Amino acid sequence: MTRVRVAADYDAPPAVVWAAVEQVDTHVDWMADAQVIRFMTDRTEGTGTRFECLTKIGPIRVTDRMEITEWDPGRTMGVRHTGLVTGSGRFTIAPLDEGRRTRFAWDEELTFPWWLGGRVGAAIGARTVLRRIWIGNLERLRTLVEHGP
Repeated sequence: MTRVRVAADYDAPPAVVWAAVEQVDTHVDWMADAQVIRFMTDRTEGTGTRFECLTKIGPIRVTDRMEITEWDPGRTMGVRHTGLVTGSGRFTIAPLDEGRRTRFAWDEELTFPWWLGGRVGAAIGARTVLRRIWIGNLERLRTLVEHGP
């Protein structure tokens, strides 16, 4: 299992940041690697929500199946990956400067299938490629929360 963690501080209150991430299907607006999100449950938010995300990194495309396992509005969203890539991920939102600013952290522990290099592929890919992509994702999220859509 490989761990990837990225974080950013935003000039926006936590409620604004949460509003930008709570609607899972809008993650395609700020995640460069997320192409399409399809819900597999009637619900679209909260614990138990299941969805598929067509993920594209370079020439590689996979359907990532996820279930929301943790939902604390304004603070935390956790997921379990149950498709080809397995593991867990978590967004956390913490107030800074008496709630005028926000720290957004994205933490994932992932296991990749053998055909994506298994442990070696994860060590190289996650620590370099995914980290770089996710830092870019956080910058796109910054634009949404600090300047609006």
